[in-house]
Amino acid sequence: MKFIGIIPARYASTRFPAKPLAILGGKPVIQRVYEQVAGVLDDAYVATDDERIESVVKSFGGKVVMTSVHHKSGTDRCYEAYQKVGEGYDVIVNIQGDEPFIQRSQLEAIKSCFEDETTQIATLVKPFTVEDGFDALENVNSPKVVVNKQMQAMYFSRSIIPYQRNKEKKDWLANHTYYKHIGLYAYRASVLQEITALPQSTLELAESLEQLRWLENGYTIKVGVCDVETIGIDTREDLERAEAFLKNHKEMK
Repeated sequence: MKFIGIIPARYASTRFPAKPLAILGGKPVIQRVYEQVAGVLDDAYVATDDERIESVVKSFGGKVVMTSVHHKSGTDRCYEAYQKVGEGYDVIVNIQGDEPFIQRSQLEAIKSCFEDETTQIATLVKPFTVEDGFDALENVNSPKVVVNKQMQAMYFSRSIIPYQRNKEKKDWLANHTYYKHIGLYAYRASVLQEITALPQSTLELAESLEQLRWLENGYTIKVGVCDVETIGIDTREDLERAEAFLKNHKEMK
């Protein structure tokens, strides 16, 4: 199978404008994302709607494709980029443009989901640990995932699922494996075309989680498990955390 990585990167951002071009350890964030992906997948492109990002990607020798300014999601931007790049790939991997420390092991884990011929869409989770504490589990910015016996997603929620009716909350993490969603997606090419044509669903609007649209319309999402979690750059404070992380992990410089 052939895998193409597409990295959606917008210039506009309410919380952190121009974050793909923010400098992290002497390099733009988008360059760090691209370099982490290139070589693991068969090909990789940045998909952007801004000429400043396009220029920077070309300057470090990366591949880039210009896309519409009107997309409401990274999934839509991925599909347009895939159309423009051309066919010949079986699976499109959607890598967020603010994940400069994405690991090879994560990309390999999501690729392995497609060893199952029935996989339509794949994503990753990381188990919460007792050491994470209840506050981390309760954080609405860390969506939780419930899976079935076949490691397919049953539901995603910002709330804690499942609710343990007969246990004290302080014991929940010790009595059940909760999964934190890692926002990395991969889609078979034909499925990506279909899901981008779907209207927003009621569950999606309620939780503000795009993947619920796919579940609500009957698509299956295969879930791979990874044991690493990276630092996403959503705010300037995140960038400072990432700088500190980089100083302590010189192998990533």
